[in-house]
Amino acid sequence: MNTLIRLFQLAFIPTSSDLGLLILRIWLGISMLALHGWGKLTSFDAHAGKFPDPLGVGSQTSLILALVGEVLCPILLVLGFISRLAALGAAVTMGVAWYCVHQMALTGEQSGELAFIYLAGFSILVFTGAGKFALDASVGGGGSSRVKPPSSKK
Repeated sequence: MNTLIRLFQLAFIPTSSDLGLLILRIWLGISMLALHGWGKLTSFDAHAGKFPDPLGVGSQTSLILALVGEVLCPILLVLGFISRLAALGAAVTMGVAWYCVHQMALTGEQSGELAFIYLAGFSILVFTGAGKFALDASVGGGGSSRVKPPSSKK
């Protein structure tokens, strides 16, 4: 019976939260860049005048902010460099898209389901950090947000 339980728990696959964070960073980063940001970047002039302006800062400024969240932040996440800030930037972009552009709709023609899912993934990375397989870890940032409890010195 224990063998069957261990089989269903996938106990034969080693666990690694750092490897999981690496896969999540690369998966979200590349898909955001390739499927959303790259098209906006390469056709900037075509989008600049008619891009949605949910924050009231102008179409071109809104497009530039979207490009930061959909191009720059994903590249930084894939590299694992200033990962928590990059994840926050991407999460804010997806939050604005889901809330303002898609009006929090998760079904229907103007569904923001994908923005909502990206928002969840990027939010997770804000709280976990990049893990040890990241540039953050090699430059002394630790790659994760493991907070040490305050010392009890009095």
